[in-house]
Amino acid sequence: MDMLIKKYQATNKGKKRLCLITNALCPVKYPYEGTREDQVNTIAAQMSARGVKMESIIARGRLNGGGNQRIMEENDQLLNLFSEKTSAKAVYVETPTALLGALRTRNISPVTIFRGDLELSSKMKIKVWVYKKTIEERFPTLKKYSDKAPPTNRFATHEVKLDYEYKSVEDPSKVVPPEQRIKGYRYGPQVVPISSAEWDVVKFKPEKSAKLLGFADASNIMRHYYMKDVNIFIPEPGNTCAAFAVSALARAMKEMNNVAILRFVWRQHQRNAVVGVLTPNISEKDGTPDSFYFNVLPFAEDVREFQFPSFSNFPASWLPNEQQQEAADNLVKMLDLAPSGKQEALLPDFTPNPILERFYHHLELKSKHSDAAVPPLDETLKTITEPDPDLLSANKNVVDAFCKSFELKEHPRQKKSSKQLLREKPPGLDEEEGYEGATNALSPKPVKIKKIGDSSPVQDFEVMMSGRDSPDWVGKVIKDMKNKI
Repeated sequence: MDMLIKKYQATNKGKKRLCLITNALCPVKYPYEGTREDQVNTIAAQMSARGVKMESIIARGRLNGGGNQRIMEENDQLLNLFSEKTSAKAVYVETPTALLGALRTRNISPVTIFRGDLELSSKMKIKVWVYKKTIEERFPTLKKYSDKAPPTNRFATHEVKLDYEYKSVEDPSKVVPPEQRIKGYRYGPQVVPISSAEWDVVKFKPEKSAKLLGFADASNIMRHYYMKDVNIFIPEPGNTCAAFAVSALARAMKEMNNVAILRFVWRQHQRNAVVGVLTPNISEKDGTPDSFYFNVLPFAEDVREFQFPSFSNFPASWLPNEQQQEAADNLVKMLDLAPSGKQEALLPDFTPNPILERFYHHLELKSKHSDAAVPPLDETLKTITEPDPDLLSANKNVVDAFCKSFELKEHPRQKKSSKQLLREKPPGLDEEEGYEGATNALSPKPVKIKKIGDSSPVQDFEVMMSGRDSPDWVGKVIKDMKNKI
């Protein structure tokens, strides 16, 4: 911490960060003056004054024994003092995978997506702020890179710019300018053109708002209804009345097992309004206000009602017997990630995305050595992407019982349809050699092309060569292609 303060002084306040990784099993040396708690308080006060944040990651398995247990409790108490006195947090992990997930190399600054009133009625409004609670972390944007710039140019951006040209169907050599282009929308077989001015008139432009539509029993909102990322509604910071109002509403909804249905527009004149569900989130920490989770619900057009036949409609020979059903139940129970009495495996908060982890690992290698090969998958990430070998070996009898209960048969290869045969037609094979019937029955009539165009001259040449309307046709086609070249 002393090095951080001396290097950055008062700059970058809030960006100075310490990450302490320890098993917290060894005894801590007593100071010459005062107590260890006094030292922690002194360090924590400086951290708060200098804007230094700290994360304590305690990595250890389950231990038994009186001496170690006493030291663990003393060290945990010291680390918890940092959490009480300053902006520090302690995280306990037991596996290498959880340790990898606890190491956050990039902290994302919270940004509100909505600040305004939660309108319960025209006369009652609560000031709230809305943040993203979960969002999919995507791959970084990869841009096209050009190496055509001279090596001596230090200021070359190596950027690749794309330009698009729109050409007329009647005259492929004619470029259509932007003012002569218009968007069209398919309506059955025809295309209906709609100008930008007409589109602005019919476009839905709702006002920014968060309005309560009503309440519903929580059992009516299924988990699979959630459409998008989760947002969190918190009372406006520093607004005591808003905090009391949100807390009162959230606790009443929790007590009655209710959720609120909300109409939400988080930006002025955005394209659409969403209807979602507010779920109460009661805080268990002192000083942290109660809040709501918000999930977008589907409209009628968003729901997919797939009708599957009931298992009872199948013949008796297809249905499992008691032995097969028991073997399948035991296999499912064996693969449970959250068995009773044990800690849940692959906790979402401590399970990193293996694809992103591997991508950034390879990116680091490529930054040092441009010809670096893709490394093999790390053993720590295999526990996320592959079944746990220890779990399978410990329950080998369950897996073997499942395999013995079911007879495995090779699935017969289905005959290819005429369309697949057409797609897989060998090159150079004419219709006279077996494809004539399928071609006449399924494929559309070929389009008559009389000259080679600019957009696809090679394809035009091949189509015209296959036509052969007259003995002089081949010579004419070759001459046209020579002129085009």
